[in-house]
Amino acid sequence: MARRDGTGTPAIAALVAAGAAHTLHPYPHDPRSSAFGDEAVAALGLDPRHVFKTLIARVGPAGGLVCAVLPVADRLDLKAFAAAAGGKRAELADPAAAQRSSGYVVGGISPLGQRHPLPTIIDDSARAWPTIFVSAGRRGLQVELAPTDLAALTDARWAAIAR
Repeated sequence: MARRDGTGTPAIAALVAAGAAHTLHPYPHDPRSSAFGDEAVAALGLDPRHVFKTLIARVGPAGGLVCAVLPVADRLDLKAFAAAAGGKRAELADPAAAQRSSGYVVGGISPLGQRHPLPTIIDDSARAWPTIFVSAGRRGLQVELAPTDLAALTDARWAAIAR
């Protein structure tokens, strides 16, 4: 579980509990910013293809939520994502629904330690990096870890979901 002093998050707790190698990268979050991925890239001086954002989408006629992890530099290909998730169509989830499901605020949604773990699909491009950066569960905090560890911890599938 997350530390009660506010410095930990469920994502960090999940990494620690699994014994997964990771490095935390805090940076000052500007509360006026709404381009959270771009803010992390700029603050940490990273390649936007190396930092991955977490998006929550509804897939199929039943509208089940599915988690997408893709580079900040790219957009989610909804058709490819729907196919990878076993549906015919997908649409981004309402931010309130994403927050309720994940337990995180928009801009701090992590694929790790979600309140209600969702099926997760990671873009194939993550495999090109020895480590990737994803949200550690709050704005202003990224975690660096091996993409294979992220996939194992989230029981994710790989697919080409970015364009």
